Amino acid sequence: MTRSVKAFPHCAIVLLLLSSAHITPAQETHKTKSTSTSQTFALTDIKDLTELGVKAEPAEYHGRKAVRLIKQPNGAGIAIIKGAQFQDGIIEADVATKTTTPPAERNPGFIGIAFRVRPDASHYDLFYIRPGNSRSDNQAQRNHSVQYVAEPGFGWEPLRRQWPSIYEAYADLQPDHWTKVKIEVHGRIAKLYLNGAPNPSLVVDGLKGEDLQGGIALWSATDEDAYFTNLKITSAKPEPLQNGGEVAGTWNVSFISDAGNYAGTMKLTRDGQSVTGKWSGAFGSDLPISGTWRNGYVELTFNGTWPDPTGTATATLAGWIDGNSAEGRMKVEGRADGQWTATRQPQ
Repeated sequence: MTRSVKAFPHCAIVLLLLSSAHITPAQETHKTKSTSTSQTFALTDIKDLTELGVKAEPAEYHGRKAVRLIKQPNGAGIAIIKGAQFQDGIIEADVATKTTTPPAERNPGFIGIAFRVRPDASHYDLFYIRPGNSRSDNQAQRNHSVQYVAEPGFGWEPLRRQWPSIYEAYADLQPDHWTKVKIEVHGRIAKLYLNGAPNPSLVVDGLKGEDLQGGIALWSATDEDAYFTNLKITSAKPEPLQNGGEVAGTWNVSFISDAGNYAGTMKLTRDGQSVTGKWSGAFGSDLPISGTWRNGYVELTFNGTWPDPTGTATATLAGWIDGNSAEGRMKVEGRADGQWTATRQPQ
């Protein structure tokens, strides 16, 4: 059984990294002609760590110097290095886990990197890996080798149940070995690369996190020793995005799915975080829409009729409003899955 991140929200091990304005000897900062800024952290000592509910210590694992993190009971589970700010760019590190559970208890290991982290670690986006799942004979577990989540509200369980196979995937990993992790972030898109592969293991188009910038964090869980070394952060020019996009209005929607292409119009109004409206087009006319809005992120649902074979269709859209355009994931339960885009009609 896959262990839940949601089950231990206080067990995340989070390191918020220094900004370029406060640089230690362990860091090297330079600016290129493209205005990118790089920071490197050897992560071979703990002098920059503030330990909160976690034991941090210098260590050596498989012949490499690193920082080892062990979650302590009844603690917040964070070790903070003050000051880092990251919006877009590349994050790279080498990570490894050594599980400490008895051999009879399945523990695939959990380790990853969070980004756009708030100072209190209450909000962040996160890629993490489960190396033990990669070697499972159970194909469903193999498909859960790498994972994207966002806190609060978008842990592995709701994402897996609502959007199967979209926010996790298989990757070829070796338990108890070093894994090279690379994360590329641009606007609302993030890609996870492993062990120098030219192609990503997981692509998330439409990050769920509420913030467009924040800290960088190293993340782990209980019942394991987590090792991190050779961290490098390369910030790039941010995408010109702003949160808070207004959903109210009339939208022309295109739905490109694995079952065909569909179109419709949404007329939406918003009262605080509550969204209501009507859908007309594929699946029916004047179909009531209900949903939520959060700082420009929307989740909308309506019931209609599937054309062939004829039957009930429950459609769900989730995504971001950016000015007069919008996009995200859409599904018709049991019928179709894909992406939606929309443009707002002039008023």
